[in-house]
Amino acid sequence: MFERPSLILFDLDGTISDPITGIARSINHALKTLGFEEVSENRIAKFIGIPLDETLAALCETESGKLVNQLVIKYRERFSAVGYSENALYPGVCEALIDLHEKNLHLAVCTSKRADYAQRILQMFELDSLFRFVNGGDVGIRKEHQIARMLADGKITGNALMIGDRSVDLAAAHTSGLASAGVLWGYGSREELERENPSLLFKSPAEWHILADLSAACPKEPNSR
Repeated sequence: MFERPSLILFDLDGTISDPITGIARSINHALKTLGFEEVSENRIAKFIGIPLDETLAALCETESGKLVNQLVIKYRERFSAVGYSENALYPGVCEALIDLHEKNLHLAVCTSKRADYAQRILQMFELDSLFRFVNGGDVGIRKEHQIARMLADGKITGNALMIGDRSVDLAAAHTSGLASAGVLWGYGSREELERENPSLLFKSPAEWHILADLSAACPKEPNSR
């Protein structure tokens, strides 16, 4: 078992809240506007947690950066107006986050979603005050780049813990030497998560309390392993 983490990085989509309605409607808005057929919510669900540009390129089977950028613009047109508000908080998440915060664990968000959208979602659920910061992505930026930059900038240390629902979350943590934990209520299967050898798998947010019970280690310097 690893020591009590210096900070917990939470993925947003599929870990804290369920974004499928807003994402699916915004993707189909983009597709329809640019002359493509709409796709099913089930098909889109397979891409939750994957960077937006990669998702749109795959759905349209295109390698055209210009087309993908146009789709991103149309997607964000709707998502910014209403799509972000179509998120649903997973049961038990609010209580579990408050519990960790009250036990003096440092919490932050690391999401492929743009930081301003993530902030609006957290504010909508009145969770924003629980997090020290929100680290967001953008077109062309992968989660491993985000984590590496946070380490380099000293925003996190080498004994931070990444919690997410997809293999990309766990793999990104491991690339920078961080420990990871998976959640089983999101969009990644148990098999997908287990392939990345996470330190923990959580069946419900209520199980997060065990992180507060771990023994604290001496603080590590940024980038130490």
